[in-house]
Amino acid sequence: MLEFFHTLLFSTLEAAPPLVFAAVGASLCERAGVVNVGVEGMMRAGAFAAAAAALVMPTPLGVVVGALAGASLAAVHGLLCIRLRSDQVVSGMALNLVMLALGTFLLEAVFHSSSGSTPITQLSRLSLGSIDAVPLLGALFNHSALTYLAVLAPLLAHWALKHTRWGLRVRAVGEQPQAVAAVGIPVGTLRFSAVLLSGALAGVGGAVLSTATLDHFEHHMPSGLGFMAVAAMVFGRWTPLGAAGAATFFALADSLRIGLASSAPSLAQLVPGGVQLALPYALTLLVLAVQGQRGGAPAALGQSFDLERR
Repeated sequence: MLEFFHTLLFSTLEAAPPLVFAAVGASLCERAGVVNVGVEGMMRAGAFAAAAAALVMPTPLGVVVGALAGASLAAVHGLLCIRLRSDQVVSGMALNLVMLALGTFLLEAVFHSSSGSTPITQLSRLSLGSIDAVPLLGALFNHSALTYLAVLAPLLAHWALKHTRWGLRVRAVGEQPQAVAAVGIPVGTLRFSAVLLSGALAGVGGAVLSTATLDHFEHHMPSGLGFMAVAAMVFGRWTPLGAAGAATFFALADSLRIGLASSAPSLAQLVPGGVQLALPYALTLLVLAVQGQRGGAPAALGQSFDLERR
């Protein structure tokens, strides 16, 4: 039983960072009043860019390139939604579809493969030798730096929203953009900064998949994790801490399959493999159904800002 919980904790810490980064980023964007369902595409951009860059530079710098790739895609989303006042949901879904096709095209064009990229050097892991074998305590180690950064990210985002001028203004433009504009604060600039930061975090989440979880980019990345991150953000009531908590809960559901397979294979065989793989996504649908119409979303979420509107 102790081995099961050890494996479960270790697997959760491995699976949670991509979801946490993406969910926290989505919460920042939507707190500013801009719907971001393009997280899936931003994660895909980050995963591919990080893996490709890590072939010619140190892997940590490849992660930075992944963040920039996510931010670049987010800039397109910001341009369409903030400057051109396009429908925010349509814009996000369009970016997802573009990256789905573009990622596959680049994979074949750059790596001449339709399944995966060339292997890279994975991010180094924190190991404390014999402590790694200690039940439960050892599960906290032998992870990449991005795992520990994923613990800090929601705390920093929460602090920024609550205790900085930028954060207070971002929350204000998500609730009452007309009032913010009335005192001379540029609503579009604030919203654009939140969208860019959201894309950068989603890009880091994608980079985790291709540089830490695996050592290459695969054609199916991120396999719906972007949509799951948006669901986690909604379940977390549009707050960084709530989004991170919900993302960790979803990661725990996925880790149950790994824990059962390694510690209780006879029990795992009782549940069809397809059901085990679908568990996190089924849980996401269940959570959204339970969430229903409960409040928490910013008042101006999804509304294009018009200075002339009263």
